[in-house]
Amino acid sequence: MSKSKLFFNQISKLIEEGLYNYKDLSNEFISILKSKRDELIYKLKLTSSEETDVLNKRIEILEKKIEKIEKKNKKLRKSKKAKK
Repeated sequence: MSKSKLFFNQISKLIEEGLYNYKDLSNEFISILKSKRDELIYKLKLTSSEETDVLNKRIEILEKKIEKIEKKNKKLRKSKKAKK
């Protein structure tokens, strides 16, 4: 009984002092979840959404350049064919 009384006394003191109201608890919970998410992303070596967007844009630019080069090569191939 003494352990449970001690536990309830500590919780009642926190509530009485007003240290943890609903917003504080929810903000604390959200910050804990965000830190866990960040740790998981770091461990899995994933990128953030901003980094992913930047990489997608770079890939699109490179794909356009490749298409232009392929078109030029096709034109050169057609013009180099010898007449029979």
